[in-house]
Amino acid sequence: MFTAIPTFFNDGKGDNYGVVSKLEGTLLLSRSTFPYFMLVAFEGGGPVRALILLLASPFLFLLESLSLESISLKIMIFISMAGLKVTDVKAVAKAVLPRFFLKDLRASAFKKFSCSSRHGKKYVVTLCPRIIVEAFLREYLNVDGVFGAELRIFDGYCTGFVSSPVLMSGFCEAESLTLAIGDDTSINSGFCDASKSPCDSFTSLFQRRFIVAVEDDLSPLQRKDYPRPLIFHDGRLVVKPTPLNCLAILLWIPIGLLIAIFRLLAAKLLPCKLGLVAAAATGMKIRAKFHTCHPRDINNLPFNNNTNKNPCTLYVCSHRTLIDPVMVANVLQRPVTAVTYSLSWVSEMLSPIRTVRLSRDRVKDGEAMRGLLKKGDLVVCPEGTTCREPYLLRFSPLFSEVAEVIVPVAVEAKGSLFYGTSVRGQKGLDSFFFLMNPRPEYHLEFLEKIIVGTQLSASPSIINGDYCKPSSFEIANRVQRLIGDAFGFECTNLTRRDKYRMLAGNDGIDPRMRIHN
Repeated sequence: MFTAIPTFFNDGKGDNYGVVSKLEGTLLLSRSTFPYFMLVAFEGGGPVRALILLLASPFLFLLESLSLESISLKIMIFISMAGLKVTDVKAVAKAVLPRFFLKDLRASAFKKFSCSSRHGKKYVVTLCPRIIVEAFLREYLNVDGVFGAELRIFDGYCTGFVSSPVLMSGFCEAESLTLAIGDDTSINSGFCDASKSPCDSFTSLFQRRFIVAVEDDLSPLQRKDYPRPLIFHDGRLVVKPTPLNCLAILLWIPIGLLIAIFRLLAAKLLPCKLGLVAAAATGMKIRAKFHTCHPRDINNLPFNNNTNKNPCTLYVCSHRTLIDPVMVANVLQRPVTAVTYSLSWVSEMLSPIRTVRLSRDRVKDGEAMRGLLKKGDLVVCPEGTTCREPYLLRFSPLFSEVAEVIVPVAVEAKGSLFYGTSVRGQKGLDSFFFLMNPRPEYHLEFLEKIIVGTQLSASPSIINGDYCKPSSFEIANRVQRLIGDAFGFECTNLTRRDKYRMLAGNDGIDPRMRIHN
């Protein structure tokens, strides 16, 4: 006998029961596992492995149509994971897959599953190997256990084969789940969808059986309802890599590569105005907005005699991609210098504007920036690293200690196929990937100019006739809020170190810089 989920959710009878839910087709809108294996193949194994999996997709679809889903899964596991390091698979599962899982999460099923067992334990059954879904399920759905296939490991490498119990699919499902649960009688409630026949074998194991209605399929979970914010993620692909999307990307890559090279050469060789025209001709969209401002005369500032200050402008940007400073220079139609903490030699060579590396030594970097400001305008991204989502990382206050004239610049970049940033990938290709998008977009908003010490508060404090200058941290936080308010970004206290520790398990510092320092 089946029970509707709302009944289970409202009567409170499920509070002390252990609950098991299917992942594919129940908590997730789609039953297809191909996109997730493709992500592991591409991000963990490279484009050749991904191409092999794409070429095998028609055969895999044929097997699934013949109800041979278990064989199809074994083939996808072997192609996507055989020979990969376990650490690489886990890295992809932690840094890349959560974004795609969250975008495919069924709103109604998630909300009811998350509240269904307030005191009992929650488990999830998946068709995928446990290693590629467990990080997401434990971190975002707060499950107590995951039932899935176990990979055979040899000397830290995936063999591409699975251990018994075989797979959580087809006729093996009931047997595998029975072995996994054992004698635990507290797990007596099951969630599944009614679209496939294996649902019967799954729910027959439980006393209480609950069906997710098919009409809920078009209700993905909204970002504001995510169980925890998705701030950091990695991977090159923007779109979900279904077979059709993968085919479209494959066909676009040769064209996109030529367009990216043309865009780079146009920015490098042509004057700013002609470079913008060339970018627009290839489909790139750049929008800029300037706020009306009335800057005060710098010479009349009470602390202008400070020799550490400079009259040139410091543009403080939110950081979306490596070409943020280039976009600022193109929009301003004049040369600027960009300071950066880490930049590959490829990006440095291709940059159409001057770039200067910082050493992460506060005193040395401050002196270097002051010297650069004496020669001309400067662009800095005080977050120290990029963030893809609508969040701002903590701003380093160094910029507020070296400049007198600050212009906050809110920057947003969008691409339809590829991300132009990477944590684990080849950073020298970041600009190429972003410029390979068919119609990349850049939106820049130049906010009101700030004269440090006079415009950071509505009523500047005056002590004995002198201005009470705010601290560098107060200035940095104020600039962060101004940029965040411009585009609706949420300000955080997270840093570059937090990002790299979450996604890569390190501090994100080039070992060569450690040796140099």
